[in-house]
Amino acid sequence: MAAGAEGPTPSEYIVHHLGHWTNAKQGFIVDFSVVNIDSVVIALSLGLLSVFVLWLAARKATSGVPGRFQAAVELLVEMVDGQTKANIHNAESRKFIAPLALTVFVWIFLMNAMDLLPVDLLPHLWAQGYSAAGLDPHDAYLRVVPTADLSTTFGLSVAVFLLCIFYSIKIKGLGGWTHELVTAPFGTSKNPVFAIILGVINLVMQMIEYLAKTVSHGMRLFGNMYAGELVFCLIALMGGYAALSLGGALLGLGHVIAGTIWAIFHILIITLQAFIFMMLALIYLGQAHDAH
Repeated sequence: MAAGAEGPTPSEYIVHHLGHWTNAKQGFIVDFSVVNIDSVVIALSLGLLSVFVLWLAARKATSGVPGRFQAAVELLVEMVDGQTKANIHNAESRKFIAPLALTVFVWIFLMNAMDLLPVDLLPHLWAQGYSAAGLDPHDAYLRVVPTADLSTTFGLSVAVFLLCIFYSIKIKGLGGWTHELVTAPFGTSKNPVFAIILGVINLVMQMIEYLAKTVSHGMRLFGNMYAGELVFCLIALMGGYAALSLGGALLGLGHVIAGTIWAIFHILIITLQAFIFMMLALIYLGQAHDAH
């Protein structure tokens, strides 16, 4: 959809662009019966692509002078391996966590990078498909940045949370982890009454800590990518109005300049957000291995 004389208003354009292709209309603020099909399909496709890229790098690796692709992947692997060793001191755990961290970084980077595609490219093609099928193109919703969807980022952060619980129990044992929940961070007491009071307080604090880490982990990635998507929408509107107004040349020039600057800056954002998410996952998993 493009803003124009017979097209939507700016607010309608943005609202439509931020709409998801879903299986049902959302009835509540939190409605687990609704599935954002576009986020699921694109995220899974990019997940398979990230695994394929890493597999291809491993398959073509040689012991001689590496090519550019192999050198880039080797640098990435060494970076992730170094960060994993710095946070996870259990060698056995690193065998799973290091490849996981590498996959997460590449996967999130690819999902973030979808924001660099022209805002209306895939949604326009999707609307054309609706028209070809005899359907109303105004009902064609498609969002192409999975990490700008809160359900995607929360899904990732909840997966990290579940891994933290798994490693807490695996490393410390169920009894050791349970004991930690009721004795940290304020310790305990030999007095039974004080011990119960401190146990309850410690448990509540631990639950708050787990909840805060999980929510902030997902919200940080979502907030940055959602904001970036909105900026690209506003820049696209500038280009739309350039074709309509008397000062179209100036708006068109501003559209090109603003779009170029923001796209270049956004390359840093999408890379940094993928790195931050991976690093926080490693830090949280490292904390799960450490005893209080």
